[in-house]
Amino acid sequence: MKLKELTNQEFQLFTDQFPLSSVFETPEYAMVMNKQNYDSFYLGMVDDNGNILAASLILVELLGKFQYAYAPRGYIMNFQDHQLLKEFTEQIKKFLKKKNIMAIKISPILPRTILKFDSKQKIEITSYQDTFNYLKKLGYYHLGYNRFFEAFKPRFEAIIELTNPSTMFKRIKKEYRTKIRTADASGIRIYRGTSENLSYFYEMTKNKYPRNLRYFQDVYELYQKRNMVDLYFALLDTKRFLISTQQKLQKQTLITNQVTEIIFNNHGKANNKLITKKITEDNKLADCKNKLIYATSLLNRNPDGVILACAMVVKYKQEAYLLMDGHESAYKSLNAKHLLIWKLMEKYSHEGILRFNLGGVADPENAEEYKGLNNFRMNFGADVTEYMGDLELITSKPLYMMYRNMSPFRNKKKKTENKK
Repeated sequence: MKLKELTNQEFQLFTDQFPLSSVFETPEYAMVMNKQNYDSFYLGMVDDNGNILAASLILVELLGKFQYAYAPRGYIMNFQDHQLLKEFTEQIKKFLKKKNIMAIKISPILPRTILKFDSKQKIEITSYQDTFNYLKKLGYYHLGYNRFFEAFKPRFEAIIELTNPSTMFKRIKKEYRTKIRTADASGIRIYRGTSENLSYFYEMTKNKYPRNLRYFQDVYELYQKRNMVDLYFALLDTKRFLISTQQKLQKQTLITNQVTEIIFNNHGKANNKLITKKITEDNKLADCKNKLIYATSLLNRNPDGVILACAMVVKYKQEAYLLMDGHESAYKSLNAKHLLIWKLMEKYSHEGILRFNLGGVADPENAEEYKGLNNFRMNFGADVTEYMGDLELITSKPLYMMYRNMSPFRNKKKKTENKK
């Protein structure tokens, strides 16, 4: 076996055929990151017949005068084959050292546990510990079981197994099913976007992701070449929203009048239960009137509708990955993003995609700070997969130690610059 640099075509052919790989292990992702000031190349371990046995995308970041490498969600290989893993590690270490790269960080797709949505049971992956121990034996330093989003890639991901829509909908938490139905009835519709909509998409998501508009444009342009990216918006039809609100007001007015009539006919005999019901229905009626005023105002200001939520999804193999999403916080109560996620679940299930990855969540057992994010993603019926997290392999100890020893000076310089 020997290590060699792979061409784009060689790497793509191998990753597309390998059973387990990620949207972050594609030539498209490499080109996106190239435009974010990362260098990249592909490494592959080949046998005597030229067959590729293992491969990895390598991203290289320049840290001052030092170079640091990343293998996002890598390596692409059978980690149970310890001999292959050992040989691949040793060869990569030598290769990167020759390029004066001080270390490499990997965040492999190696599940540790899976928290099932239905049963709330945490399933431990039996092969995990053996692989983990062997990686440490090979010199990889584990950077810890972080609980939040400190890792290079999320250590916890919410993943929905896509089946038929009826089964999936029943699996969604009841509260969310109600929100989805209400949003649909309110006149929210889902539309597919194009590259012309990216500027608006960026405005809706820029506070959530530390990326510039160029990044969004590059993702769309590069993944679009293989029809791997979808851009969707949830738009409120303000005319339909007003009609729906008027219908709810009419219905609630009828109910309230009926309760009022019952009390009038039982004057002096109304019990506490009936009085409480009267108060409840009066409050609902007042709420409907307020919503009518709101709906009328929305229509006057936005006769062509208003965009409430958006999502960019990258499709790879049999998985759809929610790469970025956002919503207009002023319209959060209309639950547009709930409807958007559900409609995407329906769409991808019909296309034969098996999984919908909603992206990172915090540790479900220690996530008070991110409770809102976790609940939103998990309540669609998502299981939470816990991965190994980041591991670091030092490839040039002298360069690595030099870089570490210079850290206090870099931090001092940064503080001085920030004061200016």
